[in-house]
Amino acid sequence: MNLKNIHSVYFLGIGGIGMSALARYFKFIGKEVAGYDKTETTLTKELAASGIEIHYEDNVSLIPEYYKNINNTLVVYTPALPKNNLELNYYLTNGFGVKKRSEVLGIITNNTFCFGVAGTHGKTTTSSILAHLLHETGTPITAFLGGISEDFNSNFLLEGTDYSVVEADEFDRSFLQLSPNVACITSMDADHLDIYGTGDDLKDAFVAYVNRLEPNGKLFVRNGLPLSGITYGIEDDSDFCITDVEIKNGSYIFSIKTPNAVVNGVKFNKPGRHNLLNGLVAFAMALEAGKSPEIVAAALGTFKGVQRRFSYRIKEEDFVFIDDYAHHPTEINAVYEAVSEMHPNKKTVAVFQPHLYSRTKDFIDDFAVSLSQFQSVILLDIYPAREEPVEGVTSEWLLGKIKNPNKKICSKKELISELKKQNPEVLVAMGAGDIGQEIDKIKNAFTK
Repeated sequence: MNLKNIHSVYFLGIGGIGMSALARYFKFIGKEVAGYDKTETTLTKELAASGIEIHYEDNVSLIPEYYKNINNTLVVYTPALPKNNLELNYYLTNGFGVKKRSEVLGIITNNTFCFGVAGTHGKTTTSSILAHLLHETGTPITAFLGGISEDFNSNFLLEGTDYSVVEADEFDRSFLQLSPNVACITSMDADHLDIYGTGDDLKDAFVAYVNRLEPNGKLFVRNGLPLSGITYGIEDDSDFCITDVEIKNGSYIFSIKTPNAVVNGVKFNKPGRHNLLNGLVAFAMALEAGKSPEIVAAALGTFKGVQRRFSYRIKEEDFVFIDDYAHHPTEINAVYEAVSEMHPNKKTVAVFQPHLYSRTKDFIDDFAVSLSQFQSVILLDIYPAREEPVEGVTSEWLLGKIKNPNKKICSKKELISELKKQNPEVLVAMGAGDIGQEIDKIKNAFTK
């Protein structure tokens, strides 16, 4: 597809974090952009404010006429869209150019030097750090991020087209549309088993992603993963290795050993060893743009973060409120470890909204173990997203498996009053569903 011949782009599911980044891109380069989503959110309001027309009812008659010209309209849809979506089926039956978001990303980045960041956990933070490092070192980039970078206040950055940074998403095998020049894999834990069936099938997809590297491309892999590449790790024998880690005033201070040099006195402000690893691989990848290790390391110290990735919403001496997107047992473990390291011996209450019936069912025992670590656990009902309910798969089932007497299920309506009763010193809210819409309410309730 030649994007030069496209005048209008219509998005089905425009409010998704990845879809909205693409919508911003097409608007930025001068295309007419409109779309549908089922719910109005902060993201869709921002898109509308930029001049993008959006409606919230699945109704073909609401599609603007301008986007019914088959000759110059591109239709982009998210695989999270129901197959019986009326607007999607209108475009399919009438022969329009209809592509998944991942296909379009592949087309856009094909003529750039592409950095692809993959992994079941950590890819949003890693790609955001990488975009920040390249931006700070004057590298002309286009970045498509899976979260809102606090450095850019956006999930999209366009400063040039020589280099691109893309979050390579394994969901629905989307990352197999990309052909990166430099790639990394942060993790390969079993997930999306509704798509893949087994953890081994998911690992096979990551191998297929690696095989899509451009000739002479480079692959960075977290030490211990069953793949051959340039390794990175903490206090081990990795090619890129963090050593001599200290915590000073809530920040990490450490050294980075590269294959050719050692950089001392590096600072990084995001809590958690998992985030240290994310910063390290972003550092290693950024060197491939030809910048010196010292300049890239200095930029690590100014990274602000990503919304809903261990985001401090309140940070006072006697009370801390942290918001995190964690929706998998491994991610919950990482949050717990970061809280324990940065805020030891504090009364910690965790609020968790399970995401998807299938994921809850597939990892029920692991969820129970990871959540049991916190001093107190509050569960919200499961957020279904694209799924229909599964008999027996409920938050009550998960609650029964949590081996911690301080546990309960709570409605959103009663959440703040329950939190006030529990009076935590550290409050952590986790989940990938609409729990994000409760965060400001909680913050306001606990703001002095």
